[in-house]
Amino acid sequence: MIEGVKSVLVTIPQEGRDEDAAAFGYGLSLARQSDAHLTVQAPAGRFHIPYTALNAFAQKIVSAENRRVAALAEHFADVAKAEADFAGVVCTVESPQLYYQDLLNRFIAQARVHDIAVLNAEPAATQMYWDLIEVCLFSSGRPVLVVPPGRTDFACERIIIAWDGSANASRAVADAMPLLKSAKAVAIVSVMGEKDLSTSVPGTDLAPHLARHGIDVTVSDTIVGLKETVADAIQREAAGFKASMIVSGAFRHSRLREWILGGVTRSLLESCSLPLVMSH
Repeated sequence: MIEGVKSVLVTIPQEGRDEDAAAFGYGLSLARQSDAHLTVQAPAGRFHIPYTALNAFAQKIVSAENRRVAALAEHFADVAKAEADFAGVVCTVESPQLYYQDLLNRFIAQARVHDIAVLNAEPAATQMYWDLIEVCLFSSGRPVLVVPPGRTDFACERIIIAWDGSANASRAVADAMPLLKSAKAVAIVSVMGEKDLSTSVPGTDLAPHLARHGIDVTVSDTIVGLKETVADAIQREAAGFKASMIVSGAFRHSRLREWILGGVTRSLLESCSLPLVMSH
């Protein structure tokens, strides 16, 4: 039993592709192991084109597509509810049909009142995928659990913490505490060579804090290889530790007036084969 997680939010992609099914299965498994309430959001994006720019025939096409997407979302919501009922998980489903920005706002609102939001790591990420990740990470105030394809059973036996001593990393550790306390082993890993960590809080200072929570923890440093990125080094260490999950702070950079995901954060989301717990 995982203590401290009582509400889990999952979103189901609109088109419901097989490779996008990981987040629902993983979220359902997490809710079952935590005895948590599961909320499933199956959104239906509503197409909007000013009617002044359309003739009557085109208007019928747009209306028909909106009806098709709404029916598809309701179908996936019904299937999710049936699977949750079968698994013995208390579940609420919703399939809002809203315009793009309103869908993002609705998901943020739901994420703010849940312990954790579970999203898919899509093999071919769309702009809406990145928008959903970014708004949830940076606007919800809650941790995000991003699940790669093929990971449908929740597991947190061995966890890697990607630690750089930053406030974001500290927030991620605090948010992931229920999972860390359920793990059999946790490794704090700091990646050296990409940026100066000499004035940062070292992993050896974090370890006693986790040990006081009853966590079996080790600390190590690793150096970025000649042809590696920081994300590569983190994944190398996770593979060597046989980790089932990575915990990391999420970062973003400013490009003029537009916020974008930071390099390491985006690289992990694009390439990681393990579930990622991220916070900002």
